[in-house]
Amino acid sequence: MATAAATPGLAAGQRGIPSLNVFEAFATALRGWPDAPPSAPGPPLLALRTLKRRFRQAIEWVWRQEGSHGQRARGLAAGVFMGCFPIFGFQTVLGVALASLVRGNHLLAAAGTWISNPITDIPLIWFNYQLGSLLLGPGRGWPGRLTLHHETLRQLGWDFTSRLLLGSAVVGVVAATLSGFLCLRWLERRQRAS
Repeated sequence: MATAAATPGLAAGQRGIPSLNVFEAFATALRGWPDAPPSAPGPPLLALRTLKRRFRQAIEWVWRQEGSHGQRARGLAAGVFMGCFPIFGFQTVLGVALASLVRGNHLLAAAGTWISNPITDIPLIWFNYQLGSLLLGPGRGWPGRLTLHHETLRQLGWDFTSRLLLGSAVVGVVAATLSGFLCLRWLERRQRAS
C-alpha cells in the first residue's frame, strides 16, 4: 500500500492535499524533460522567447531596407497615408504605387498601410467620417458597423462617402506627415548613435 509521502506533490503525512511543490511538478511537466535544471525555461517560455526574437529580427530587417533615410521615411508616410482610406484590399497596392511616385521604400509603404487593420478599421473609419462631417456639415449620420461591412461606399451614397473621403484625406495627410517626420528623425538619431 502506497503512503501519501510516495505520491508526487504531497507532503509527508498528508493525504490528498497537495503541497506547494505541485506548481514545481507542473512546471517540470511543461518543460518536457524531467531531468532539466530548475532554471531551464519550458516549451511555452521558449516559444515566446523565440517569437519575440523573430519579431525583433523582422523589425530590424524592415528598418535595414535599402534606400536613404528620406526614401524610407517617404515610403512609410506613403503607406500610412493610403492606410487611412477605406479601400480595403487595395491599400497596400496603392501605398506601394504612391511610394513609387514619391521615390519611397516599397516595403515600408506596405508596412505603413497596416495603420488600418482588423482592430483599428472601424474606429479609424468612424473618426474619419466624424472629421469629414465636422468640415462639411452634418450628413445622414453614422450608418453603423454592420452596414459598413455589408454595403459598399457607392450604396451608402455621396452624402456619407464625401464626408468619409474628406476626413480620410485630412487624417491621412496629418498621420503621414507625422509618421514620415518621426521616422526620419529616428533614423538620423540612430545613425549618429552608431
